[in-house]
Amino acid sequence: MENTPFSGTGVALVTPFRDDGSIDVEDLRKHVEFQIANGVGVMVPCGTTGEGATLSADEQRLVIRTTVEAAQGRTAVLAGAGGSDTADVVRRAQAAREEGADGILSVSPSYNKPTQRGLIEHYRAVAGAVDCPVIIYNVPSRTASNVLPETVLALAAIENIAGVKEASGDVDQVMTLIRERPDGFTILSGDDALTFPLLAAGADGVISVVANLAPALMSQMVRTALGGDWDGARTLHYRLLPLMRAIFVETNPIPVKTALEIMGHRKAHFRLPLVRPMVEVEAFLRRALADAGLLDAESAS
Repeated sequence: MENTPFSGTGVALVTPFRDDGSIDVEDLRKHVEFQIANGVGVMVPCGTTGEGATLSADEQRLVIRTTVEAAQGRTAVLAGAGGSDTADVVRRAQAAREEGADGILSVSPSYNKPTQRGLIEHYRAVAGAVDCPVIIYNVPSRTASNVLPETVLALAAIENIAGVKEASGDVDQVMTLIRERPDGFTILSGDDALTFPLLAAGADGVISVVANLAPALMSQMVRTALGGDWDGARTLHYRLLPLMRAIFVETNPIPVKTALEIMGHRKAHFRLPLVRPMVEVEAFLRRALADAGLLDAESAS
């Protein structure tokens, strides 16, 4: 497949909050700069990792605007806009575009569990409301419904539905999409730990959680794999694999925000119903960071 604006390594950005729960704009700018300086090519604000479900419409605009301004055209910005109410998702997608997003990442509706026909009509409405690429986000563990390959392929016929972030955990399902997709349709891994095998199968990149912590290593792994150096990519994959697993030991983004605090980036604040992890989880994260070479042994103890 040819490169697309969203190929390679994207990062599912955390949203930093201040002590009072408001968005820490300056910290978000610093985090975007940290990602760009370490080779990440796509910024993805307001997704699951960014606690998008608890951001108001105005806060979503602020996070996207800040990300676009911080990126300064150096990377693509693929903004999260999802929810269970199609009309509201349309408004949020339009707002993201107004704030300068290059594309929309839209998770399938949760809780109301639409049929496959309902999913087609939902995404048709979102795509028809914006003049930019729309990437489907399939994550059944969060939404309680699976966007099946035949549904994705039907949606791919809509001009600006440009790809899918696949986090079903079903490698066979993703391979079906890779085999059957039309030219130019982007397939991105939504599971850090499956990125290496999916790249080997023909996927185009990843939207990564672990890149928040290890942007240089993750972007190097993806770049090395896409360049055909599978031995080099495999080495990096297995170096990162324990950390990839560790950051999902509790609900995302609890572990990754806690790990950023351990690394000295920022204090971890969460919006309810998310809370800080158990003490033993913090110790586990310290060890995983040290094993990946992101924390010295003294700090890990």
